[in-house]
Amino acid sequence: MTNEEMRRLTKEEISRRIREGVKAVIEQVLEEEMTEHLGAAYRERTPQRRGERNGHYTRSLITPVGKIEQLRVPRDREGTFLTEVFERYKRMTGEVEEAVLEMYLQGVSTRKVEAITAGLSKIKIGKDAVSRIAGRLEEELKRWRGRPLEKAYPYLYLDATFFKVNWGGRVVDLALLVAVGVNEEGYREVLAVEPAGGERKEAWRNLLKGLLERGLRGVRLVISDDHESIKQALAAELPKTLWQRCVVHFERNVLAHVPRKEVEEVAGDLREIFQVKRRSTAEALAQEFIERYKGRFPRAVETFERGISEALTYLDFPASHQRHIKSTNMLERLFKEVKRRTRVVGVFPSERSLTNLATAVMLRATEDWNFRRYMDMRPLWAMESKPTKFAT
Repeated sequence: MTNEEMRRLTKEEISRRIREGVKAVIEQVLEEEMTEHLGAAYRERTPQRRGERNGHYTRSLITPVGKIEQLRVPRDREGTFLTEVFERYKRMTGEVEEAVLEMYLQGVSTRKVEAITAGLSKIKIGKDAVSRIAGRLEEELKRWRGRPLEKAYPYLYLDATFFKVNWGGRVVDLALLVAVGVNEEGYREVLAVEPAGGERKEAWRNLLKGLLERGLRGVRLVISDDHESIKQALAAELPKTLWQRCVVHFERNVLAHVPRKEVEEVAGDLREIFQVKRRSTAEALAQEFIERYKGRFPRAVETFERGISEALTYLDFPASHQRHIKSTNMLERLFKEVKRRTRVVGVFPSERSLTNLATAVMLRATEDWNFRRYMDMRPLWAMESKPTKFAT
């Protein structure tokens, strides 16, 4: 698929999502207007009731992002229901679409929904209706998170970041688990965004189970920090997949046992190990590192010896891929953008609001991923034409 085709598909997907959002807003506003017209909600019996509903008819609507089909308009039995929604919509050219797009990209909020509905109808839309509209918009984000995975993903990155969330009446630090994959064509995708409300080990295992149920396949290497919960989940769900320990975190773990005034020297020798392309050279440098520092910094060297093998897994993969797959820096940059965009929130009212807003921000932050190939995958396929330990 060419970059131009990917751009077109991405644009079409965004337009489709906006059309669904506009449809959700207009249909709910029409239902609220019918309730006001009849003096009663659907199937509600009240002394003030002034008529009966008579189903719906459908119509299309031309919008700046394309044609909405099968838009449901309510009817009353006497045929007296009139609406100004469509005339008002025409006068708001582009405003509704822009507001819906903003909600998808910055997080759905009842305040933003109320602002749209106020322009579409002279009837004040109740809080319940606003919540229903927000729910339909959130459903779009949920569908995206649960979409089928149709490609193979040779590289899978896993990491978590923390946010303050109101949890059962108290504020807690809640982990947001994220999986990013590099697909068989070399493009990056956010594959999963999930809060971890309970036991972390089970949360990671459930995330991987969900990915496999959605079609995850072809994973050759998982890149993550040295979290026992991730390693246990991988052993259970992807037992034949190789694991790369993030070298950036590994270096920090080693340097934590080095006096501050000596850090620069030790850090330089550590970086040298992870800059070479050949495993034999890296292993020779690792042995030199052990011999040089085992007398001066025994705890640092002990940490180094425990993890160096797992930190060098990337050397079994193509040289052109190694700088991308030896750390989770790509995910760290994504988390930094999410934190920047959500700083104004402070404490999230629920894990659902956190997940929705984080998903929307990640979608926005990764828009250009569809247009820039992250890796040329041909060296990997060429390597796999020979017998290797990760060929499938």
